[in-house]
Parts: sequence; C-alpha cells; structure tokens
Amino acid sequence: MDKTKLDEYIQQGIYGAREINPDERRKFLGTLRERVVVVLTKKQVREKGTYQEVEELMNKNKEATLFLNGTMNYTFLSDYIKLANKTGNKFLISTDKQNETDLGLVLAYDYAIDKKNIYITKSIEKQDHEHDENKLIKFFKKLF
Repeated sequence: MDKTKLDEYIQQGIYGAREINPDERRKFLGTLRERVVVVLTKKQVREKGTYQEVEELMNKNKEATLFLNGTMNYTFLSDYIKLANKTGNKFLISTDKQNETDLGLVLAYDYAIDKKNIYITKSIEKQDHEHDENKLIKFFKKLF
C-alpha cells in the first residue's frame, strides 16, 4: 500500500468516510439537491393539515423517500408520516441536532432528477381561501 492510500485509510478511520457536499446534505435532511422532488419549510410543516401538492407528488413519485426533520415536534410530522403510509412512500426521520436547517420535509429519490422548482410558495390557508373563492364563483355562475 502506498503512502497516499495509507494516509486516506487512516483519515477515514479517524474522521469517517468522505462525504460529497456535506453542507448540501445537511440542508436537505441527508440528501442532495439534485435528487429532490419537493421541499417544505419547518413553518409549512407546522401548518394544520398537509399540502395537497405534496400528496400529489408523493402519489406520482412512489419510489421517492420522504425525509422529515427529526428536530421538529412529532405532532407536526405525524400527518406526513400517515400520508407516506397511505401513498406507499418510504420515510426517514433525519435528526441532526448539531446542524440547523429551515427545511422540515424533503421528498427525494436516491438518484439525480434535477428538478428546477422544488419549493411550494403558497400556504395551506391561502389554498383554502382560493378554494373557497372558486366555490363562490362557481355558485354564482350556476345562478346566472
């Protein structure tokens, strides 16, 4: 064994295996950005109910894994765990108390898909409000 390989072997023994993009993995709950289908912030995960878009994407991407932020209270995660069980997606609770991320949920594959838009910008309350407005418009259209 030559000296450089021996040095690498010793370094791995001391510090663990090298990791590609460790900062990106910390942010995306253990996965890489290029693998992500959709993310929600902690604030979005704390909202009552689940996001319809996330459920639709979980149904369309059953092979993808749902990563949940384990530093959050379980009551906020439980609806998404139930959703994963309903849709048949695997889920993992990622707990890294040493590193902070603003993400609460990540749906990702174990290979790159390079999806451009992974963030949902509307809140559940805005969706409900728009849904109520659409019902009202349909009601008035039926009247006239």
